[in-house]
Amino acid sequence: MSKRRNARRQPVSDLLLTMRERAESMSQGHQQVAAAMLADPDFAVRANVDAMARRANVSPPTIIRFCRALGFSGLREFKLRLAQSLAVGTSTLHRAVVPGDTMLAVAHKVLQGAASALANLEQHISPDDIERAVTRIAKARRVDCYAVGNTSMFMASDAQARFSRLGLVSNFYFDAHLQLVSAATMNKNDVALAISHIGRMPFLLETVDVAKEQGAMIIAITRPGTPLAERADVVLPVVVPADPSMRVGTEAYLAQMAYVEILMVGTGLRRGPPALRQLKRVRQVLQERGVDSETHPVLERAWSNGDVQPS
Repeated sequence: MSKRRNARRQPVSDLLLTMRERAESMSQGHQQVAAAMLADPDFAVRANVDAMARRANVSPPTIIRFCRALGFSGLREFKLRLAQSLAVGTSTLHRAVVPGDTMLAVAHKVLQGAASALANLEQHISPDDIERAVTRIAKARRVDCYAVGNTSMFMASDAQARFSRLGLVSNFYFDAHLQLVSAATMNKNDVALAISHIGRMPFLLETVDVAKEQGAMIIAITRPGTPLAERADVVLPVVVPADPSMRVGTEAYLAQMAYVEILMVGTGLRRGPPALRQLKRVRQVLQERGVDSETHPVLERAWSNGDVQPS
């Protein structure tokens, strides 16, 4: 083997960054492995080859070939280097950013991390769970959305607004007292959507317990293995790397947003033409009153009458 080929086979030094940058040029199977490892490198360090293969939805030999493609003799050597990468030199701002990076490099690394998180999300989605969730939401008497924390609260509020536009009776609660009131008035025809990346806030768990006692379906957008996930009838798993600067980072936020969009679109399809007519009516009302239009109707009338000259 030539020296040149040996040089290409040397294990990479910045493992996380290299996986992120090389992912697009890899085979489909290797892309899935890279996405799974980037999404949860701590799991990759702990997992055996079978567990890693299940997580990436590939065969065990594909894991070994992936490691060798990066210059390692096998999974053990790869995991050792990955553990070293996680233990030292981690930026307190972003996993891949290092001192001295240009703003072009910063933008590239942040966007690559976001793209990897969304690409990896598809590997963890269960179509059967999505089907169960949207079918139940579409028929629900009421869909109440619960959350704790700034990011999750925004997502729950957005979910409520989306469901309402489809003609569903939907509410959003972040106050612990009101969440319990909501849960206590649910029944088997209702759905509780609980959003929490941390998934272990006591009063949110208490609310979910009450809603479950009332017979409501519990849908949770959270990390796998959390107390919230264990209580849910359907879990939409958020599997992303830990953010070094925020408890709930951008990649978790994007995953939550994607799930809300999936639920809204899926529910709209299940409800059919009535939902589409409802959406059209909402859009029409907002446009007529200047909320979703470039100019307000009053100004347009004034311009047409010559009372105001547009700039």
